[in-house]
Amino acid sequence: MTSGKANGAAFEFQPRLLTDLLDATVKRFPERPAVDFMGRITRYGALAEQVEAAAAGLQALGVTKGSRVALCLPNLIYYPVLFFATLRIGGVVVNVNPLYVERELEHLLRDSGAEIIATCDLPEIHARVTKVAERLNLRHVITCPIARTLPLLKRVAYDVVKRKDIARAPRGPRHLRFAQLVAEHGHASPVAVDPHEVAVLQYTGGTTGTPKAAMLSHANLVSNADAQVIHVGGEQPQQERVLGVLPLFHVFALTTVLTFAIRVGAEMILLPRFDLKQVLKTIERTRPTYFPAVPTIYNAIAGVAATQKVDLSDIRACISGGAPLPPEVAQAFEATTGATLMEGYGLSEASPIITCNPLDGLKKRGSAGQPFPGTTIEIRDPANPTTLLALGENGEICARGPQVMSGYWNKPAETEAVFTDGALRTGDIGHLDEDGYLFIVDRIKDVILCSGYNVYPRVIEDALYEHPEVREVVVIGIPDEYRGQAPKAFVTLTPDATVTPDALREFLRDKISKIELPREIEIRETLPKTLIGKLSKKELVEEERIRAERSALVDAG
Repeated sequence: MTSGKANGAAFEFQPRLLTDLLDATVKRFPERPAVDFMGRITRYGALAEQVEAAAAGLQALGVTKGSRVALCLPNLIYYPVLFFATLRIGGVVVNVNPLYVERELEHLLRDSGAEIIATCDLPEIHARVTKVAERLNLRHVITCPIARTLPLLKRVAYDVVKRKDIARAPRGPRHLRFAQLVAEHGHASPVAVDPHEVAVLQYTGGTTGTPKAAMLSHANLVSNADAQVIHVGGEQPQQERVLGVLPLFHVFALTTVLTFAIRVGAEMILLPRFDLKQVLKTIERTRPTYFPAVPTIYNAIAGVAATQKVDLSDIRACISGGAPLPPEVAQAFEATTGATLMEGYGLSEASPIITCNPLDGLKKRGSAGQPFPGTTIEIRDPANPTTLLALGENGEICARGPQVMSGYWNKPAETEAVFTDGALRTGDIGHLDEDGYLFIVDRIKDVILCSGYNVYPRVIEDALYEHPEVREVVVIGIPDEYRGQAPKAFVTLTPDATVTPDALREFLRDKISKIELPREIEIRETLPKTLIGKLSKKELVEEERIRAERSALVDAG
């Protein structure tokens, strides 16, 4: 292999519907636990009954083939029920982050053409959804009460303690509760669906611009679940238990938690959000075997495990995705917990996984692994995308495979721009080594242009993570009169740390080039994160933009 191209293991993929996966598992394992939510167990047979009732209810509301149904839900039993119910009758799921502000929520609903939205009864979320639904004249808002998902004693306590924090659906034909949706509608009428038709609209910023929807078909998502089964060693004789702390509306959890679990008949242990104490207690109570998460979650667990015992002995696979995994974080997690951590890589447009380090075999530290089964990775010249680069050369990472989307929803120009010779352009920069392992350098849009040189924030971040008192790092580009842009680092420190910004700069001098050395290092108590726990740059970029504008006004005055 001399060119920057690598192929994953070949496998015969049979395009199927996502509902076919559920039907097959229900037939095989009707009494197996399907969902554990805070100790309340729903078995596969019961899950299937709820899906059928919800599908009939959605049909009664007018959902037909191609109708878009938005799910604005945390990890509650309602999500898998409404996800498969929508697909059962030929609908399309629109995944929505419950923390979106009104402007973001309105864009997704307007762009997708969603007719119905389901949300929970947390007042803040419910109020935003209701206001936008009224403004856009959505046909229906389905309110899903959190208390009804809890075990009996917790349900009673929730109703008493949280009584003032429970949203009440407005009166009127637009609004209904989940119980009304599933009440006495009989069975859903069969709908013919082709596996290559769109199942999910997964919104992503892509490489640039406002969020746009990746059209993920049944076949896309099933193929990624099938490939994942092969990658982690096939179906196990005992039931897998998947810890689902990542939100199911996020594409990483959609595959690594929901569709994978349904595919193998695993138990999904769902948590509504990331809370470190709750995660550790849940691990102790449920003994999961499979734990997909983002680097910040593994970093947090490593911090606890450094001072007290954290038993992860039942977990045979921890898969890190959603953001680059700093080698020092991986090393600390494995050293303190004894668990095996594999880094993978993907994006919404690929359902999402395209590479991953092997569960058994050579794991290369700092690598995102080898191509997933059925996947081809190519490294192309960003300036001339038709040109394949040589092994070891950094270029744009491109992917082919059955998991790759057909395009962006109602955006033909953007679709055309993101494919080259049929390969998906990821917008990320990296290279392949002689063994076909992918090493990611950074995102094209995150590259900092310093005096004409490309500076990659991840190089600086990885160097800072080598300092024993550094806990988390984000590096962004800020305006610089002389160089155009300069790197700035934001860091949080370990407890009792004493290191200063000047000392950190000195620490970096023999680890990165002079042009990569941050102009500023700012120490903070916390750094902004997304709902899945991924470190977020956009808030810091906005802060620096406002700061620069104010500084310019002062200078002008």
